[in-house]
Amino acid sequence: MQPDFWLQRWQQGQIGFHRGEVMPLLEKHWPALQVAPGSRVLVPLCGKSLDMHWLAAQGHRVLGVELSPLAVEQFFAEAGLQPERRTSPLGEHYCAGPIEIIRGDAFALDDDTLAGIAGIYDRAALIALPPELRQRYRDTVYARLPAGCRGLVITLEYPQAEKAGPPFSVGQAEMESLAPSWRVDLAERRDILAQEHGFRAEGVSALSTAVYRMQRTGP
Repeated sequence: MQPDFWLQRWQQGQIGFHRGEVMPLLEKHWPALQVAPGSRVLVPLCGKSLDMHWLAAQGHRVLGVELSPLAVEQFFAEAGLQPERRTSPLGEHYCAGPIEIIRGDAFALDDDTLAGIAGIYDRAALIALPPELRQRYRDTVYARLPAGCRGLVITLEYPQAEKAGPPFSVGQAEMESLAPSWRVDLAERRDILAQEHGFRAEGVSALSTAVYRMQRTGP
């Protein structure tokens, strides 16, 4: 899955993955993580997700990472915010209040940035990547987050042979492959096929969403 694929999706307005409201599963399950107010929370492949505003309202300092300049600009414009901008080796930084978005590559985040992360919210990153890139993503992001970091990951599960991703199916066994450095607890799984017309139209026979609470337990 090359960067141009996602840049083109944003340019053509093909962003069916974007939600016009805060994800209810985030509101339901994030409080149980007990990530301290004032802590920095990473939102990889953030797009223009309204979930970042919700996380900021909980007292967190939000760090999003997104490739598309359109997504970043729309996020701040739609919120009526004028971000300050600066450039670093990681990309272009847009900052407004407690929210910062780096227009750059999540795979390129450096150790100093990841060392300051206390929480990660992943609704759109893991399931956006094919298997070979998911392995790289785990090794370059999850494997470098500090001990004690807590996360909420929301995935989809369906027969992968019935549909070409993205989004891709990520099962519980793959989530648990983050161990032994992460504790992975399934918090909820629910059948959502009836409400996902697009999946049914493609012939998908079963579809669930799963929510995982995670904690980094070792180096």
